[in-house]
Amino acid sequence: MASITIRQLDEALKKRLRLRAARSGRSVEDEVRTILREAADATGEENLEAFTPPGRAAAPGRAAAAPAKAARVLLIIGGGIAAYKSLDLIRRLKERRFSVRCVLTKAAKHFVTPLSAGAILGEPAFTDLFDPASEFDVGHIPLARECDLVVVAPATADLMAKMAGGHADDLATAALLATGAKILLAPAMNPHMWANKATQRNLAQLVADGVALVGPNEGEMAEAGERGPGRMAEPLEIAAAVEKLLAASETQPLKGRRVLVTAGPTHEPIDPVRYIANRSSGKQGHAIAAAAAQAGAEVMLVSGPVNLPDPPGVKVIKVESARQMLDAVQKALPVDVAIFAAAVADWRVADASAQKLKKQPGQTTPELPLVENPDILSTIAHRKTQRPTLVIGFAAETENVAANAKAKLARKGCDWILANDVSPQTGIMGGDRNTIELVTGSGVEPWPPQTKEAVATMLVSRIAAALNGARA
Repeated sequence: MASITIRQLDEALKKRLRLRAARSGRSVEDEVRTILREAADATGEENLEAFTPPGRAAAPGRAAAAPAKAARVLLIIGGGIAAYKSLDLIRRLKERRFSVRCVLTKAAKHFVTPLSAGAILGEPAFTDLFDPASEFDVGHIPLARECDLVVVAPATADLMAKMAGGHADDLATAALLATGAKILLAPAMNPHMWANKATQRNLAQLVADGVALVGPNEGEMAEAGERGPGRMAEPLEIAAAVEKLLAASETQPLKGRRVLVTAGPTHEPIDPVRYIANRSSGKQGHAIAAAAAQAGAEVMLVSGPVNLPDPPGVKVIKVESARQMLDAVQKALPVDVAIFAAAVADWRVADASAQKLKKQPGQTTPELPLVENPDILSTIAHRKTQRPTLVIGFAAETENVAANAKAKLARKGCDWILANDVSPQTGIMGGDRNTIELVTGSGVEPWPPQTKEAVATMLVSRIAAALNGARA
């Protein structure tokens, strides 16, 4: 069959292709592929393999074209000895019917060649940010946008550092910075490099940014006598992680939504070393933030002082007092949902002392006049502008739980209240389990005793149903 390139088309046809590609948000190359797939579908065939004449085998090393709706994976190969495994990874991904594109960093080309990657892909691998010689209009923006998942394998220490710092000095890092898709890293490096404090700082930043990880595994290194964590996960492990992430992305009911969560106690100063607080651990609020992020939402967590790690993929704003929390909440608006799980102190000392209060012989206990703190839940629920679609509060009670929660729902003006009995004997305050009664305008719905993570998952599911029903 004769071959044809974009350059061989007449100018009028090339102009029409560029306009059509711009309207659909695709590159010219992908627009041509789309047209060919549509033509193939119009014949009733599922893929281009059907056009192979009887008795003739498909071209060696060239896999059948992926279905039009195949999940799209952009594989970025970093410059490490483990890059040789990435060639097998391409094959494993194509076996699972993923549409794969590949970018090699400059360092990666010292370990594998674009020709070898392209032979397995069935199309050219990309290497340069500026490639005027390319016959197709493919730059970092189309590569970044025309994928459902970005896989970096191997993810070297240098590449991770560039990602954490937001660098974009080559095609790989520019695509990573421009993508809105989920990113999966398969780290690979020497154990000492992996354990280095700088690498661990970069790793923590990437995890906080929502980047997923597979590996590294522990074992023998390429260097003689070196052993430890740092081996890149095997291609089958990475392919399984890709399948899991893409399956999860198809069931993200809060994708495109903005969710605000408050968590933990507040500390209201008496003097520089003493404060008024409560026993809240922040576990329930952190679990809700994590569940909302897993459901695809953009999540902002305003947290009082807690001893918990930041949930992955969540923007965390740390505060101390109720007034600081209210200020952070208002700055985070607008959002679709606001969930107020924080146990905000109801009162604060009217005039906190600038110096530590001292006990004096013969003097009585110092007077500590209290004033009421701002009511964050009520303030947001009664907003005339930028009021979230759903405003959800918590009612931590020690008696008459349902009755007090109903009264709070009416008084605060919120949409739902999650009520729980926090009497000392329940172990809920600071514990790992919770027993919730969901109070809405329609009534009271008791939930079974369960872990705080299960409560979070159940709440997020209810929120998604309510929001998607409102959207419909």
